[in-house]
Amino acid sequence: MLAVYKRDLRAYFTSPLGYVFIAAFLIITNLVFLVTNLLTGNNAIGTVYTVILYILIIIVPVLTMRTFSEDYKQRTDQLLLTAPVKASGIVMGKFLAAYTVYCIALLFTIIYVIIVAAVGDVNMASIVGNYIALLGVATVYISIGCFISSLTENQLVSAIATLGVFAALFILDMAYSLVNVDWIKTVLYWVSIFRRYNTFYLGVFSVADFFYYISISAVFIFLTVRVLEKKRWS
Repeated sequence: MLAVYKRDLRAYFTSPLGYVFIAAFLIITNLVFLVTNLLTGNNAIGTVYTVILYILIIIVPVLTMRTFSEDYKQRTDQLLLTAPVKASGIVMGKFLAAYTVYCIALLFTIIYVIIVAAVGDVNMASIVGNYIALLGVATVYISIGCFISSLTENQLVSAIATLGVFAALFILDMAYSLVNVDWIKTVLYWVSIFRRYNTFYLGVFSVADFFYYISISAVFIFLTVRVLEKKRWS
């Protein structure tokens, strides 16, 4: 797993992809921080974290589109599948490489906290809750992206399909506010990534909601492992 992780992490920064992801992430978040905090003197940076939650819908497909598709296209997947590495190790190595790039981008946003704390009071419980939630949400997004990438050798198809899944999740979340039937709202809440984020946004750590994020990501990592095992034995 470690060899796959190092290989893929290096690939993100020997190509423009890692830099493009981090740059896009920071351009948007910096702009939001400038408009909602620096120009207004507001010391509540929750808006920045909310925007991050939604911009991941657009930029994570770019981050994960090549995880497996690139290997399929270059035929280097045969080297991985015949190597003495378990399919689970390959998947986890690739997942963690993409997740590391995301964490690097997210790490830069701590500067916002430092700036706001230097000029006023900050709600640290809310800030910590937001970071925990954003780390949890990212596991879901990236695991879904990796799974879809494992199904095709076309990076563009992988990115569009991943974006389509994320858009569907967003629409389901919007539907939650429009329906009045209790059992439907219960179902929509269960599949909603965004509704569960609200608890963390308020600074309350919810073990159940965090476990939900980890569980969903584990399901998609498992499915990706199954795809690779099928390719290995076919």
